[in-house]
Amino acid sequence: MTWLDDRAVAVITGAAVGDALGGATEGWTPEQIEERHGGRVTGIVGPWYPDWRNARPIAPYHKGDGHVTDDTLMTRALVEVYAKRRAHLDAYAVAEDLVPLMIGEPRWVPELESTALLLQRVFLAEKWMVARIHYGHVDPREAGVGNVVNCGAAMYVAPVGLANPGDPRGAYAEAIDLTGAHQSSYGREAAGVFAAMVAASVAPGAALDDVVAAALDVAHDGTAAALRAVVGAFDGWDAPPRTDEEERALARLVRETVAPFDSVGPAYRQMSMDARRPSRTKAIEELPAALGLVLGHRGDYRGAVLGAVNYGRDADSIAVMAGAVCAGLGGTSAVPADWLDAVEEASRMDIRETGRLMASAAADILRADRERAAARLRDIDAIDRAPAAVPAGGTT
Repeated sequence: MTWLDDRAVAVITGAAVGDALGGATEGWTPEQIEERHGGRVTGIVGPWYPDWRNARPIAPYHKGDGHVTDDTLMTRALVEVYAKRRAHLDAYAVAEDLVPLMIGEPRWVPELESTALLLQRVFLAEKWMVARIHYGHVDPREAGVGNVVNCGAAMYVAPVGLANPGDPRGAYAEAIDLTGAHQSSYGREAAGVFAAMVAASVAPGAALDDVVAAALDVAHDGTAAALRAVVGAFDGWDAPPRTDEEERALARLVRETVAPFDSVGPAYRQMSMDARRPSRTKAIEELPAALGLVLGHRGDYRGAVLGAVNYGRDADSIAVMAGAVCAGLGGTSAVPADWLDAVEEASRMDIRETGRLMASAAADILRADRERAAARLRDIDAIDRAPAAVPAGGTT
């Protein structure tokens, strides 16, 4: 297994396991989670409501029991687009390949316990892409404008980081272009920054400080401010939590630090009037919260993911982001095999194979990048060696 193989499998599986564990606690508070499960969640748990089909008619999903959610289903679809094109992607790739996958290829959806179109599972913010691009014929680069501003684009862009390993700025630029078809404002910005963090995490010899530096280097506006606040809050933090009470204190610190930038407000299911609207000063909660939990656990996969699961709110997407970064830094050995095996079995999905598929596509992308870089260097050398231009009507 090459370095790229290992890191691609690690990031894809690390994100998916976080997604599956976090899906069971999404939307709830830490206190409600502990009351429901008799203490902090330490692994795969069952659905919040035993009668999950009827408990919430608007969302009749079997979350829990190791089932991945739409975060992983969308990630898999994006990997399939990379595998088809074997090149860097843009908003037109979303229109020409990703949207057709969402509406034209039935697949097993664990939360529905049936084969369905991806469109039939995703949230309205992802259905937006189909409505705007497939039915509205909107320019793909502008299709995300007007959508609810949330983490919908960021939750599945880890593959963009893998297509740009060791190049955070390249990953940021590609994710910003690609997700223009889906999101705008700080939702789109978060997608770019998360892709940059993944790209930094999978570089040989990368450390947690490199991921932080990459995030701060590319981030703008409220997203940058939220990330700086989180990094500042953990300045000098050198030991992960050792007790349940220390875990609770860490979660409170993360929430208090992120809250000023989060438009959703204190009650996740009763959002504020300004929730998820475009802003120059706000940030999605998920990305800075994930970074805070990763910093609090010093890059430890198990600790950061369980921190996200017990944090509640948008727990699955927070755990996706924390899990992807920690797995990128630690490799496949960082992702607990017992969790991964159980999630693959419960979800009827070969998640490791998705990672290998992404690694194969990324290898082809890197080869093309190398050829372009060599050609560009030759062009630069030729420009440097070119003689001075002769003025019109003059002599040298």
